Amino acid sequence: MSTDSPTPPRTRAEMRALREAAEAAAETDAASAGGADGRVADAEAADRDSSRGDESVAASVGDPDGRVADAEAADRDSSRGDESVAASVGDPDGRVADAEAADRDSSREDEAGAASAGGADGRLSAFDAAIRDTSRGYESVPESAPEPVSAAQVSQVVASGAATRHDATPPVEAAESAHAADAPDAAHAPDGPEPAEAPTAAEPRNHRFLILLGSVLGILAIVGATLGVISLTQGPRLVAEQIDPAQAIEVSGSRLILTTNQPLTAIDPEQVTVEPAVPFTIDAAGRSVGIRFTVPLDDETTYDVRVADVTSTGGGPSTDLTTTFTTPPSEVFLLKRDAEGEDGIFRTDLTGEKAVPVFTAERIDDFRATTTQLVVAVEDEEGSSVLVMNRDGSDPRELTLPGDGFVTGVQVSDRGGLVGYTYSDRELTDTSGRASVLVTQPLDGSGEPRIVEVADVEASVAEWEFVPDSAAVLFIDWQGALALEDLSSDAGTQALGNAMSIMGVSRGTYTAIIERTDGSVVELNLADGSEAPLPASEPDYGIATTIAPYPGGTLRHIVTRDENGLPTGQSVIRVDDDGAATPLIEVPSTDTILQVCASPSGQYTAVTVAPDLANNPYDDLLAPLPQTLHTHVLDTETGEEIVPVTGFDISWCPVGPVF
Repeated sequence: MSTDSPTPPRTRAEMRALREAAEAAAETDAASAGGADGRVADAEAADRDSSRGDESVAASVGDPDGRVADAEAADRDSSRGDESVAASVGDPDGRVADAEAADRDSSREDEAGAASAGGADGRLSAFDAAIRDTSRGYESVPESAPEPVSAAQVSQVVASGAATRHDATPPVEAAESAHAADAPDAAHAPDGPEPAEAPTAAEPRNHRFLILLGSVLGILAIVGATLGVISLTQGPRLVAEQIDPAQAIEVSGSRLILTTNQPLTAIDPEQVTVEPAVPFTIDAAGRSVGIRFTVPLDDETTYDVRVADVTSTGGGPSTDLTTTFTTPPSEVFLLKRDAEGEDGIFRTDLTGEKAVPVFTAERIDDFRATTTQLVVAVEDEEGSSVLVMNRDGSDPRELTLPGDGFVTGVQVSDRGGLVGYTYSDRELTDTSGRASVLVTQPLDGSGEPRIVEVADVEASVAEWEFVPDSAAVLFIDWQGALALEDLSSDAGTQALGNAMSIMGVSRGTYTAIIERTDGSVVELNLADGSEAPLPASEPDYGIATTIAPYPGGTLRHIVTRDENGLPTGQSVIRVDDDGAATPLIEVPSTDTILQVCASPSGQYTAVTVAPDLANNPYDDLLAPLPQTLHTHVLDTETGEEIVPVTGFDISWCPVGPVF
């Protein structure tokens, strides 16, 4: 044990600490029951404080029974467990902080001095004794007592403990905590204004948040710059594509839209390839490349599309954009009449094994199908009705007709959203009533029926067809005049000369095949009125009864004859655009071909045949037909039969059969 004299207190804080220790010792002594020796009572109080976790102070200075430790324990006990004393000296400059706290708490020191002056309980004498002991270097301590502890040593020990518990407390916060520790217990504090709140940890937290935010923003900037450099070094990439394959096999004009991650320079059609080959046009802007297929696509076919050597407007290497899509199998609708029951419209695939009835009625004259709807003409004794419904037969609604009458030759313009038909009044005489006038109206029923006029006169028509991919109608009136009217404009009727028959209108080319009054067959450009003779086939199979154009060629219905000119049968000839002719189907003279149609893309050919015509009775509808009809679906390329089905008026045909 050291025998050096302890350092006397040098500051008011140290003196105050010793004074408070003495006061606490006196209070403990007065409260002790029969404790003659105040120091023994102080030691017992210190032992009790040690049980509450404060024994580290006395132990750290080697004085388990020391008066200073007793004073500290008594002070904590009198403040009802306030452990902030240690925090008050946690500052390395604790003595200065204590002095400042003592200055701020001078009123409480005066009060303590006044209480000590009362002296009834011996606290003044104890304080004086402590001061005298201090000034004499603690010479009055008995030899058997442990080594005395100075105020500086107490501050050092308490500071070390406070640093352990509050090592993260900022200096300013520690100083404020010291002031709070010097204050009396809240229950004994004098009335007065509340002390100002000490700064909290929000300031260092805000600082850390700003550092974190800056780091995140910096990382994002680096990542963005890196991705930008990568995109420039890799060239444009395909990020999205859009197409409706089901619609693409039914109508022309469907679009494949490719979207890239960068704006592109101009795209030339030569950069685009489609396999299998199909005609298309290109429109590109910004990050999008639109490929418009000018004809319908084949069903159950995988298409590979490549846009070669595309470059970004910002520079960098060129890349190829590639994509693949597959079209679904075809579905078709057919009409089947039943002389002994209801007529029905059926939907089926090309296996013929999944036919499903979608609409039935007593007498169905005709129907047409769009990509989303069915249009059906039915009749009864009072006249005709035109119904529009979903493709599954649901939600039927009736369109308004020009009057009470009869409807034949129903057609639709999917692109124009129109339905058209020829209409005749029920009450018709030589001098009154309308006969076979051409009527058009919106499919959604939003408009009134409109009768086509020529020179402000309602025209009776012999033949007519919607021009595919438009809202225009091509018709021949009863005087043999061929005319075209675009219903989407106010341009009026355009005269195109005289004609005997409209044999067909090509998809995607705005070209019609017309039989002129002199018997010649021409290809008529409906855009500018120019025409050219239809090339003969090689080999030449003779004059065609009907011609059905399809993308890439025509289907020609030929009547075969012997050397005497007598009919021996009928056949359908496929003639490619280069004139090469290939027979697809031939029927004997006992049968007759009623109608020939190509699928929208020309992939399939549908041939409707009336077998054993001599023994095949007709029905009694407005457009009477043989009661037994079969439709043969063929592969247009090979002539192989895909499936024969019972029924007629397949939905691929733009107009119903006429016999």
